[in-house]
Amino acid sequence: MTFQITVQPSGHQFACEADETVLAAAIRAGIGLPYGCKNGACGSCKGKVVSGTVAHKAHQQRALSEEEKAAGFSLFCCATTSADLVIEAREVGGSTDYPVRKMPSRVASIEKVAPDVAIITLQLPANEALAYRAGQYIEFLLRDGKRRSYSMASAPSLAGPLTLHIRYMAGGLFTEQVFNTMKERDILRFEGPFGTFYLREDTDKPIVLLASGTGFAPVKALVEHLIHLGSTRPVSLYWGGRRPGDLYMNALCEQWAATLPGFRYVPVVSHAFPEDHWTGRTGYVHAAVMHDLPDLSGHQVYACGAPVVVEAARREYVEQCHLPADEFYADAFTSEADLA
Repeated sequence: MTFQITVQPSGHQFACEADETVLAAAIRAGIGLPYGCKNGACGSCKGKVVSGTVAHKAHQQRALSEEEKAAGFSLFCCATTSADLVIEAREVGGSTDYPVRKMPSRVASIEKVAPDVAIITLQLPANEALAYRAGQYIEFLLRDGKRRSYSMASAPSLAGPLTLHIRYMAGGLFTEQVFNTMKERDILRFEGPFGTFYLREDTDKPIVLLASGTGFAPVKALVEHLIHLGSTRPVSLYWGGRRPGDLYMNALCEQWAATLPGFRYVPVVSHAFPEDHWTGRTGYVHAAVMHDLPDLSGHQVYACGAPVVVEAARREYVEQCHLPADEFYADAFTSEADLA
């Protein structure tokens, strides 16, 4: 059966199949609902059910609490329905400008830039290009229908192969392959682009970029896009890792800070040891932003990385630093361990 979903306040409508999630139906119909992980862990797709009822597939409690459910909120990435619905959601302009495609790619190179981080370069077929927005991601199509998501680490304006930053996860279906068996010229299939994490260009507000670990990948693409635009907006990049070696492209960030007007870079390490000889900032990276910028009321924040970092930043920046809730844009990197 097919049901009709109406989005408020836009009035947009789309069809949803009985076995389909509301978000999947919206993406298929070209309706720009906000989303990130698509698997019930990050909370980016949270909205309100105005009329009708939904059933939720498995999801993280932190992404949708029982109290929020009781108040009518839903995670549209894991919500299905058996009747027509009216939902309330803030739509994202431009999120469906580029069609989702399935494409083959060839591994051009694998570079180990840290003991647990590899940069993969993918060559697309001749005369083919993937149109996407800086900050979006692709999903690798693996065996048994499984998928793994990774953000493009370069801006689309930089014509050339796609680059991805892959962190090793012990026992990971895809990362074990990357670090142990993958070789140049291997063929990988993917689908994309996905996600609503990209630069909002209709404002001149100062930007805070917050990254933890390989959450730096889409943030790097955002910086390259800002450079491409010739943007004069002030930018503060905060990149956090457990140890200095986790900041695997620190030299590039320092180069940006030295050459780009209005660009500031603050590396933060949470677990420095004496042998690291670290003399920079320590502690939690999201807290470093709050220390330096206690009033975020006039800023935009783009946060990417571990769910615990993203959620702490979202909550505390809004509650304590006066950041408007609709000026926080995020992409939480969820692993299978996070979903377990």
